[in-house]
Amino acid sequence: MLKHVVMWKFIDGADGMEVREHALWMKEHLEALVGQVPEIISLEVGVNHSDSPMAYDAVLTLVVEDAEALKRYRQHPAHQAISEHCHAVRESRVVVDYYI
Repeated sequence: MLKHVVMWKFIDGADGMEVREHALWMKEHLEALVGQVPEIISLEVGVNHSDSPMAYDAVLTLVVEDAEALKRYRQHPAHQAISEHCHAVRESRVVVDYYI
């Protein structure tokens, strides 16, 4: 199985929302993919509570079968809509994928 971990820093005020609102929006919409995207084995979104200036605002931990399943997940229209929104409101993004 492949674990896909993504962390985001959001732009305060982008799209009229504060950073925490962006993180909560991502949590709500990504978690709604469970049951819609068949490749998802497990999915969890965490919203940061640290006050460290080095902290990211939200993190996604996703488990899929393999790299091909991750590709299908990324191409799913429901994921694409979330990704499009995220591109517009994020400052930065980091990713790591590894087999478990």
